[in-house]
Parts: sequence; C-alpha cells; structure tokens
Amino acid sequence: MQNQQYKKQDFTDSPLPAGKYSECVFTECDFSDVYLTEYEFFECEFVECNLSNVKIGNTAFKDVVFRKCKIIGVNFNDCNPFLLRLQFDDCLLNFSSFYKLKLPDIEFKTCFLHETDFAETDLSRAVFQSCDLHRARFEYTNLTGADFRTSVHYSIDPELNRLKDARFSLSGVAGLLDKYSIRIE
Repeated sequence: MQNQQYKKQDFTDSPLPAGKYSECVFTECDFSDVYLTEYEFFECEFVECNLSNVKIGNTAFKDVVFRKCKIIGVNFNDCNPFLLRLQFDDCLLNFSSFYKLKLPDIEFKTCFLHETDFAETDLSRAVFQSCDLHRARFEYTNLTGADFRTSVHYSIDPELNRLKDARFSLSGVAGLLDKYSIRIE
C-alpha cells in the first residue's frame, strides 16, 4: 500500500492486511495487542494511535514517525534492524525496550519513557527533549553526544555508559550521581 490514509480504524477486530506500507498515515487507529510481524513501514506516520503491546517480530520501520501515540510495553528490539529509523513526538513509551538497537540521531520529544530499556543501545547524538525517563535503564549504552538538557528523572551511571560530549542541564547532574547515594541540596 502506498500513500494511504487510515483513520479511526480498529485493527484489533479487523487486522491490517500483511504487507508493505509506504508513505501512509495512520490516525487514531487501535493496534493494541496486534501482531504486525513481518510488516514493512517506510516513511509512514502514526498519529494518536494505540500501539500498546503490539508484536513487531522482524517488522521494518524505516523513517517512521510516531506522534501522540500510546506505545506501552513494545519490544522494538524484536523489529528488523536494517535501515531502522524512528522518531517519537509526545508519546507514551513506558515499559518498552530498545535493547541493543542502533539508533544514532533518534529523537524523543516530550515523551514518557518510564522503565524503558536502553541497555546496550547505540543512542549516539540522540535527543531527549522534555522527556521523563523515570527508572529508564541505561547500561553499556552509547550516549556519545546525546542531549538530555531538558529531560528529567534519568539515572545514568557514567562508569557503565559512554557519555563523551553528552549534554546535561546543571539541575540534571544529580541523575549521574545516583549510584553514590549523594544528597545534593
């Protein structure tokens, strides 16, 4: 499918036909708990969609933007990593996983990323703009040049992660010292 508009469709009842989707826009669609295994999305946009617990085994996301979407508990590490490129604007991504993915230059804008797994992920030059990273997991993560200046509630161990040229606000520096149980007042 190419250049198609899907609006207010409930794919939990009537599944999206398997295949390749190029330059399509999905608006206010419900994909919750749906299997999208082996699908391919190229230059697509998801707006105000519910993708919670969607199964994306070997699914391809190439230049895909998610805006105002609910994406809880999704294992992005199961998708096809070839040419993977994602962007998230104003999304709820709690309990999701990006484990071991290569996502340089990825942008998260105004997202909730509570307990999201970024372990062993390449997030070099990533932008976390106005994000809430409460209990997000960063272990052996490449954060070279990443920007956290406007984000809150992150806890990142500088000894376990690559932080060269990463940017933090002065108020967020405490998130780099959590493991030391230091009180900063």
